[in-house]
Amino acid sequence: MATLIDTSTSRMAISGFNNRWIESDVQIFKQAKIGIDTKLFYDFAEAIKMGNKSLASILHLSSRTISNYHQNKQALEPVQGEHLLKLIALYDKGIEILGTIDEFNYWLNKSFWNSTEKPLDWLITPGGVDLVMLELDRIAYGYLA
Repeated sequence: MATLIDTSTSRMAISGFNNRWIESDVQIFKQAKIGIDTKLFYDFAEAIKMGNKSLASILHLSSRTISNYHQNKQALEPVQGEHLLKLIALYDKGIEILGTIDEFNYWLNKSFWNSTEKPLDWLITPGGVDLVMLELDRIAYGYLA
C-alpha cells in the first residue's frame, strides 16, 4: 500500500512538506520503494507553482497517468517516486539558498554555464537533479553558477 509522508512536522522550506525523509539518498530510496501517494505529486506541484502537466512531464509520465493512479489509489512506481522525492529535496535546498520559490523557479529557468541550457532542463533524470543539487551547493559555498 502506498504511503504519504507525514507532513505535520514541517521544517522544510516548502510549506506543508517534511524533509526528514530527504536527508539522504538511502531515505529517499526506502521511501520510494515503500510507495509514494500521488497526493504528494499534486501537493508539490501546487506548492512550487508548477502545472501538473509540466511536473508529470519531468517525471516522464502523462498528467492522465497521474490522474489514473490517483483515482485508483495507486502509488507511483519506485523510479518516479524517487525522482519526485529528489525534486522535493532540490526545491527544499533551492529555497533555503535562494530565499523563495519564485527566486528558485527564476534560477531554474535561467541559462547557466554560458550555454543555452537551463537547470530546469536537467531535472528530467534523477542524476540531473543531483547535478543541479551540486550546483546549488557551489552557490551556497560562494561559487557563482
